[in-house]
Amino acid sequence: MGVEILRVFNNNVVLARTDAGSDVILTGRGLGFQARPGDTVDQEKVVRVFVPEDGRDPDNFGALISAIPPELLLLADQALAASDTGSGRRAGSTTVVGLADHISFALERLRQGIEIEYPLRAEVAHLYPAELATAGRVLELVNARLAVPLPPEEAVPIALHLVNAGFATGDLSQTYRMTGVFAQLFDVLEQTYSRPFDRDTVNAARFITHLRYFFVRAHTGRQLDDGAGRLGTAIRDAYPEAYSTALKLQAVLELRLGQPLTEDEVTYLTLHVARMVDEVRA
Repeated sequence: MGVEILRVFNNNVVLARTDAGSDVILTGRGLGFQARPGDTVDQEKVVRVFVPEDGRDPDNFGALISAIPPELLLLADQALAASDTGSGRRAGSTTVVGLADHISFALERLRQGIEIEYPLRAEVAHLYPAELATAGRVLELVNARLAVPLPPEEAVPIALHLVNAGFATGDLSQTYRMTGVFAQLFDVLEQTYSRPFDRDTVNAARFITHLRYFFVRAHTGRQLDDGAGRLGTAIRDAYPEAYSTALKLQAVLELRLGQPLTEDEVTYLTLHVARMVDEVRA
C-alpha cells in the first residue's frame, strides 16, 4: 500500500497519510495536479516532506505551506541547511515553514515600502548571540538568491525563529514573550543592584539557558518539583540577598506566565542570581 492522498491544497502541495498512519504534508511540482483524495502519491514527484510538529493541525499546517511560494520554501530549507544551525541535523518542519513564511511576508512588505523596526534587537543580541550570528548567515544566503535583498534588520526575527526551534512549542509568540520577559528580569536585577549585568558572562549564559528551559517546563506543566526542601533552606540561608532578589523575579514570572512557581524553581533562581552577583563583585 502506498502513501494515500487525503487532501489536495494546490498543484504542488498535498496532505497525505503514510503507511505508518502519520499525516504529512508533501510538496513537489505537479504533485497535486489532477489528484484526488484516495489516490496514491507519486513518490518521484515528492521534493520535501513536512511533518506537523508539536500537535499542529495537519490541515492548518498544510494550508499555511500551500500559501507560501514553493521557491521560498526551498530557499528557506537550503539556507538553514547551509548555515548550520548547530544541531547537526536538518531543521524541523516548523522552523523551515516559519522562516519561509517570514521571508514571504518580508518581501511583500518590501514591495509595498513598509518598514518595520524590531524593538527587541538589543535583547536578542545579548540573549541569543549564537542564534543571531547564524541568522546573519541565513539572511546572507537568502539575499544571495533574491532579486531585491532584505535589510540586515531581518536577522532579528530570523534569530527568534532559530531560538524557537529549540523548544517544545512551535508557537513563535511564546518566543517573543519569553525574550521580553528575559529583558524585564535583567532590568529587575540591574535596578536591585544598581549596576549593569553583562549578558556575555558564563554565569549570565547559564542563567539564560536555565530560563529558556524553565519556559519549556512551565509551558508543558513540568516545573522542577523534586522536593529539594533542605537544599532550598540551605541556599536561602547562604544567600539571603539573592533569595530576596529571586522572589522579585518570581513575582515577574508568575505575573507574566499566569501560574505559580514551585519552591524548587525559586531555589534555582536564587543560585543563579548569587552566581551572577558574585561574578560582578569579583
